[in-house]
Amino acid sequence: MWVLGFTGGLDRVHEDTHALPYDFIHDAAVVLLRDGEVVAAIEEERLNRIKHTNKRPHQALRFCLETAGIGPEQLDAVVFYATEPYVKRVLETLHLADLSQTELPTPRGMVQRLFRDELGHELDAAKIHFCDHHTGHAVSAYALSGYDEALVVTLDGQGEGISGVVYDGRGRGMTPLHSFTEEHSLGYLYRDVIRFLGYEMFDEYKVMGMAPYGDPARYRALFSTFYELLPEGDYRLHLDRVRSLFQIMPPRRKGTPFTETHQHLAAALQEATEQIGLHVLTHFQKKTGHLDLCLAGGVAHNCSLNGRVLYESGFERLFVQPAAHDAGCAWGAALAVQLQLVPDTVIKPLRHVFFGTDIGDDAKIELALQTWSDFVTIERCDDAVGRAADLLADGKAIGWVQGRSEFGPRALGNRSILADPRPAENKDIINRMVKKREAYRPFAPSVLAEHVDDYFVTTPTQKTFPTMSVILKVKPEKRDELGAVTHVDGTARVQTVEQDGNARYWDLIKAFGDRTGVPMLLNTSYNNHAEPIIDSVDDAVVAFLTTDLNALVVGDWLVLKKTPTGDEAWLNVVVTLPVTVKLEAERGGGAASPTWRYGLSFNYHHGKQAKLSAEAYRLLGETDGRRPLANLAAAAGLTLGAVAAVLPEIRELWANRMLALRPGVI
Repeated sequence: MWVLGFTGGLDRVHEDTHALPYDFIHDAAVVLLRDGEVVAAIEEERLNRIKHTNKRPHQALRFCLETAGIGPEQLDAVVFYATEPYVKRVLETLHLADLSQTELPTPRGMVQRLFRDELGHELDAAKIHFCDHHTGHAVSAYALSGYDEALVVTLDGQGEGISGVVYDGRGRGMTPLHSFTEEHSLGYLYRDVIRFLGYEMFDEYKVMGMAPYGDPARYRALFSTFYELLPEGDYRLHLDRVRSLFQIMPPRRKGTPFTETHQHLAAALQEATEQIGLHVLTHFQKKTGHLDLCLAGGVAHNCSLNGRVLYESGFERLFVQPAAHDAGCAWGAALAVQLQLVPDTVIKPLRHVFFGTDIGDDAKIELALQTWSDFVTIERCDDAVGRAADLLADGKAIGWVQGRSEFGPRALGNRSILADPRPAENKDIINRMVKKREAYRPFAPSVLAEHVDDYFVTTPTQKTFPTMSVILKVKPEKRDELGAVTHVDGTARVQTVEQDGNARYWDLIKAFGDRTGVPMLLNTSYNNHAEPIIDSVDDAVVAFLTTDLNALVVGDWLVLKKTPTGDEAWLNVVVTLPVTVKLEAERGGGAASPTWRYGLSFNYHHGKQAKLSAEAYRLLGETDGRRPLANLAAAAGLTLGAVAAVLPEIRELWANRMLALRPGVI
């Protein structure tokens, strides 16, 4: 049986007809199951290159079907991650907001339209199913945990007006014990407070990393007015009181420095979140007697909370859905319908999340890399693992791209930036020169599972942490040795790597350990600040050329940068405006002496903007996705000297992913 689950919105990537807010729909994704096992799964952001996209997951849909080698007519069920009545209400609200839309879409019609527009297929309405948001989260964790029984808890911003549900999982069933309404959303508490830190939705993980630099006691009394812990594992939030933070400081403006006040605020927020979470979990652990816990929902990505749960809550084992955010609902919704239609389906415990794009065989990789021959040199290695280990032991930071991409927000060894975990300066180097992000941000260690107890404080009943979901304490005697991956509070977000989970990555860590005595690597996602994690070989090369990484290993190929002589290589590149980006020109000044301002802007929520010089504006106005830069310059009436002057601007826009560049031939 083929079951496809999906999340996402109604619009194509360049449309804004049905302007769904990001706090309603985000993290568009598609997961395809065959008899309950994942055949393909990918988030749309990996393909359309927009973080947390809330657009229609049309590329992800095609990818999953093509990977499976089936047509849409072979699907037995298609599942959306919300109930049909809820989707109906949302569609009615959108229709009332824009009466120029002549036809009110129905929930099933919405799904049929996706298949009709993107695949030319008329999907049978009887095959369409809907799954409650939190049920999707819960099933995605419980069904894949391998536990026979467990407490199952979902916590997020909101889904269908609910911000969390506690379930008693026994055998194949889950019984709801308690739910929390949207008004008491832990996700919204975090969201509302971090605005005072100059952050917004989807920046929560940054604040979690800042919190250990502050002292929660400084604002503990104030934060205690934001919530009440109630009997029976309940709690109440007073989100309206968050505005009292104005008494402390105005909201930080982006780009301005962080102060101790910001750090103390982050610490108090994190402490409050942990106190509330532990209050809920410890109560229901005692009530049910469960020793195993499954977590999902966006709040389950709070690794610091998860660490305290592991150490303090009374549970012996913890399973966090690797895609705990809304993309994981596509997985859970598909599993829920699979189990509904075929109740005796055997769901195997999760072993890995490598369900995305495959980089292909040697020939395919070589062909993709040779396209960039003006900018890189490539070499096929008989021992790519050994060469990579040598580079890492020599202090180099490398891109490491292997096999199929990961499903979820963590790079777990197939789309990773890697470095030596020992020198503390490596943290600063990668934050500044590669990721180009805040200096306080920590990095995760990937350690061979058989050595986790040598470096980290685990518990007697849990030794494996394969998905970077839990903060562990670094053993005090090892903290100086692991300077690049030990956070300021002596903790680390650990990934344990097993040989049967990712053999090639295990081999690399072992090879590094053989050379250095430390069977561990610094691992962070392969992307820069302006994009999601890379997916394809082309993505990998672009990220390599627009960061200060020292080397790139793709499959068995070693890639190094070469410095083009003169501007000829750059004049050969084809410049493209992504469909999500538009050129803008604004006239100012009086009629006698008009002035013009030029820029680029994204046409989606949280989209960036950039100023342009007049020459860059003229040049980009000629783009057609076919002609190289030299031809565009000629069409725009620019001399080669003028183009040379504007090249740094073009390259900076490329680094910020506001332009796409690819090699071409004049």
